[in-house]
Amino acid sequence: MADRISSDHSSLTTVRATLVRSGGLDRPKVEISAEDAEKFPDGELVRIVADDTEYRAHIESPLTAEGREIRGLYESPTLARNPEDGENRLEDWADGTDVEFGQSVLVDVIEAGFKYGLREPGERAFYEATESPDDSLANIAEQLDG
Repeated sequence: MADRISSDHSSLTTVRATLVRSGGLDRPKVEISAEDAEKFPDGELVRIVADDTEYRAHIESPLTAEGREIRGLYESPTLARNPEDGENRLEDWADGTDVEFGQSVLVDVIEAGFKYGLREPGERAFYEATESPDDSLANIAEQLDG
């Protein structure tokens, strides 16, 4: 059984982000401030755990501001790269919380550049301790996945 780590563990960094509406359909997205942007790789695919489910997400720089944003949570790396082919689970997650648009959400940095956790303020989460694969394994996985 894998080790589990709680969101209040001293080894994790927690970033306060904002749940906002995005685009003409008012879809949710998570905005991360410029001061915390270096903890999130621009243009990279990462793992994000929300409500005990591990998803894949693309972290991007916003078009008009500094910082980072998460526009969706998807069930596989392929769907995260091609969001039009899959269901965005970020909307389901947001609907299941008490967080209103414009309010804060918490993003736990489990393994910078690889794995994060998304939760409501005041909620405690548990994550499986996962180490990022070394670069050569990650490259092989990307080639197989793509």
